[in-house]
Amino acid sequence: MPLHRYRPRLPGGELAPMPWPVSLYRVLNHVAWPLEAESGRWTVFLDRVIIFLGFLVFCEHNEVDFHYLIANRQDMDNLLTGMPTYLILVELQIRCFQLAWHKDRFRALLQRFYAEIYVSEQLEPHLFARIQRQMLATRVNSSVYLLTLFNFFLVPVTNVIYHRREMLYKQVYPFDNTQLHFFIPLLVLNFWVGFIITSMLFGELNVMGELMMHLNARYVQLGQDLRRSAQTLLRKSSSLDVAIGYRLILTHILRRNAALRDFGQRVEEEFTLRIFVMFAFSAGLLCVLFFKAFTNPWANVAYIVWFLAKLMELLALGMLGSILLKTTDELGMMYYTADWEQVIHQSDNAGENVKLMKLVTLAIQLNSRPFFITGLNYFRVSLTAVLKIIQGAFSYFTFLNSMR
Repeated sequence: MPLHRYRPRLPGGELAPMPWPVSLYRVLNHVAWPLEAESGRWTVFLDRVIIFLGFLVFCEHNEVDFHYLIANRQDMDNLLTGMPTYLILVELQIRCFQLAWHKDRFRALLQRFYAEIYVSEQLEPHLFARIQRQMLATRVNSSVYLLTLFNFFLVPVTNVIYHRREMLYKQVYPFDNTQLHFFIPLLVLNFWVGFIITSMLFGELNVMGELMMHLNARYVQLGQDLRRSAQTLLRKSSSLDVAIGYRLILTHILRRNAALRDFGQRVEEEFTLRIFVMFAFSAGLLCVLFFKAFTNPWANVAYIVWFLAKLMELLALGMLGSILLKTTDELGMMYYTADWEQVIHQSDNAGENVKLMKLVTLAIQLNSRPFFITGLNYFRVSLTAVLKIIQGAFSYFTFLNSMR
């Protein structure tokens, strides 16, 4: 099956370079990552069977995690110990299997991204380096999430040392799960769920970041080409055809702009539901994680690392969303300040001057509204939205702390 998972390619047919979190996401998460387009019917059938079995495993974990919460509903400390794993389980079950349902659409988006939007290091080294700097926070976040998973995977080590049979997560089973013939398969399923959830958390963040920042770079490139073209025309063209030449260039720029916006809409369509689910669960998850870390930090190292990872995830996504929002917000001004008035001043062709002014007016109007990623149109993905979530989490924490 790993050999049949989709591997992005560049327009020339060579394999596209992928950052290590995305490569790890592809290897670890067979539920979310799509198959190759030419995969056979039996491969597709087997993939769907595995996804269905995975969904049943998630439902089983959902059940026993919830039983733990019910069993400890009178004990606030134990209740909140099991709450983070239950919240993240429900969130990722929605996000992961919603993506599994739309795998082909996700693959088509990646194919279009590498064919039209991806900024190559060989062709645009400066823009590519800029993207890598912008993506640094998501790379660090991936490492912190892996460290969080490692903390949970230490449970089997402590089981051996102290002769216990505890699961990785806080769970209550309707039977004696400590019997060895139950314990080992259930522990293996715990490991599998941990890999799927963690790879989805950092993998999708990095995929979204790559799509958004390469799209942002193309918008930056658009503005540079427009300004460069105007200066070149003003130096080389005659007074009769300078307006014609600029209008043709501006028309081409507008078509590229429309293609970029259409790609942005496809990104929005792909991720909007999952972003909404992520943000909806984030305030409660941050609150519970911070409460556990605050009340007993030495006994809850895993929750401290997890809190840092979640906080970094939200801040990184909000920062990337704000960068894209700022760039597209400046597009209208970009057309307005693109030296079109110098072209008209130099041109002697009155008819072409009028056509050019109308085209510039149209360009400014079309770009008067910036492009941004949203969560089901309820909020924009930006640092402002993230800060509101953090404020809400702190308010919940204050309430919980007052109930101790």
